[in-house]
Amino acid sequence: MSSDLHTPFKPYTPKKGEPYMSPKQLEHFRKILSTLKGELSQDIDRTVHTMQDEATIFADPNDRASQESDMALELRNRDRERKLIKKIEETITKIDADDYGYCDSCGVEIGLKRLEARPTATLCIDCKTLDEMRERQIAK
Repeated sequence: MSSDLHTPFKPYTPKKGEPYMSPKQLEHFRKILSTLKGELSQDIDRTVHTMQDEATIFADPNDRASQESDMALELRNRDRERKLIKKIEETITKIDADDYGYCDSCGVEIGLKRLEARPTATLCIDCKTLDEMRERQIAK
């Protein structure tokens, strides 16, 4: 996820003896999440304006179909981004409640490196792996 950011962040390097999810670590992740949320909101606003500007009625049915297909794809992408903004807001709420960085399933530390890669992660790598295995079994 952090690779999706337009603004690169330097990974957090904990000081020797620094406790997990110290105030500095929480502030680091809050900054990442706030920046990502701002960028996503700007992208959504930009898309709305672009779609309003490009709302042209083509006489050719093929051109119309192509435009509608492009807009449908764009709207699906923006819907995914809207859902991600909601997840970011929930994650910031967890930071405010001092509940960030711990697995929702088993309660162990998620880990700084995993949170750097996916700041909205709610499961440790083991629980996420088990969750994905269950999903694959159900899908069969």
